[in-house]
This record gives sequence, C-alpha cells and structure tokens, in this order.
Amino acid sequence: MITQEEQTRYHRQLLMLGREGQERLKASRVLIAGAGGLGTVIATYLAAAGIGTLRIADCDVVEPTNLNRQILHWGKDLGQPKTASAAEKLSALNSLICVEEIVGRIDEASSEAIAADCDLIVDALDNLPTRHLLNRTALRKGIPFIHGAVRGLQGQATTVLPGKTPCLRCLFPQAPPAELFPIVGATCGVIGSIEATEAVKLLTGQGEPLAGRLLIWDGLAACAHILRIERSPACPDCGPAGQAAN
Repeated sequence: MITQEEQTRYHRQLLMLGREGQERLKASRVLIAGAGGLGTVIATYLAAAGIGTLRIADCDVVEPTNLNRQILHWGKDLGQPKTASAAEKLSALNSLICVEEIVGRIDEASSEAIAADCDLIVDALDNLPTRHLLNRTALRKGIPFIHGAVRGLQGQATTVLPGKTPCLRCLFPQAPPAELFPIVGATCGVIGSIEATEAVKLLTGQGEPLAGRLLIWDGLAACAHILRIERSPACPDCGPAGQAAN
C-alpha cells in the first residue's frame, strides 16, 4: 500500500496510473544493467517514478570521459565505483525507494544471480555480447527485456517479451567489432527516457510497449522511425533450438 507521503510525492502520476498502478511500481524490482550514459538516465526517472527496488549492476569506476553524458556522476565522484556514485544520488532523489548495488561484470556465471527476483531487465550496456547474455537470461526467466543503444546523435529501442516477440538475437545475431564510438549526452537522454517509459508501462499495464517494433531515433534529422520486426525461426536464443537449451 502506498502511504500518504507517497500519495503526495506521486500525485501527478496518480492522475494517470491510479493508486493500483503506483502500488505496482512500489512492489517492483528492476535490474538496470549498466550505470553509464543510458543507465544514469533510466535510473533517475525510475527512481523518481517510485520503483520500489532498483538493482544497478556495473563493474567500472567514474572517469573524466564519462562526465559529458553520465548524469549521476559528477566531478567529485572520479575514481568511485559507478554503482556507488549512482546510488548516492538516487537515494537523495527519492529516499522512499531501495537501491541495490551489484559491483562486477555480468557474465555467464553471474547473470542469473544478478537478475534474481527482478520483474524486468533494462539494457543500459555498451556492448552486444553482454546484451545477448541478458537477452538469454530474460528468456529463461520469462521476464521482459528492454533494449536501448546509442551512438552519436542516433539511438534505438525495443522491448522483448519472451515467447511473444522477436528477441534481441533475432535482430542482431552477430556482435560487431569492438570500437570506441562517439556519443552526445542528450542522445542518452532521449533513448534512456524511452526505456524508462517502457518500464513504467510494462509494470503498470499502461499503453502498448515497443513489442515487435524497433524505434530508431535520428537526432541529426530530429525524427523517429518505427520498424516492424519478426522472430527468426533460426534464432539460437528464442528459436526451437534455443528454447530447448533454455
């Protein structure tokens, strides 16, 4: 049940979500994989929205090159674990929620434990192999996986609903070569906000998620496109072979 303090804090949301919707957010546990450009935007809006528990996983420390886009990390935080830096700001933003820190790499050995008890996984990573791993974890657990990625002034987002939609491996079967890519902070704001919106919608049953659809944001042209996407029968993660392995 939400308290009087929460009714006051979330009053403008309650006008849309209702008491039941806000209670669903309070009861939810969300994994945010990554505390960088996307992760700090996603975490800020989900904390402000009143998600009961945010679990933030990251293995890095704050560096000077992060500060153009990673809005929860400030100059004073250089050298700190990103999870600690993010948790400090999020707890100050909303003391009514719980922020859990997972410091370490997400790999085959740790992914199940990191995602344990979570209602959904939000992708805020910067590499496709780890995204593929979390995609498989979400499929095994039967929970939604919200994907987002950015580059320069461009970005993309989609929502994977296990058993119902294409998975991330259907869309991007092979990882591209690792590279240092450009990024403008505001692009993280656009895509991170879309991912946070998807999370709120899924947890409260509002609207239509980006299920079976890939949103492409082009900041250079200031326009967005929606691509319809299909499941791949040959997908090693959600196709017949992948389902048997899971």
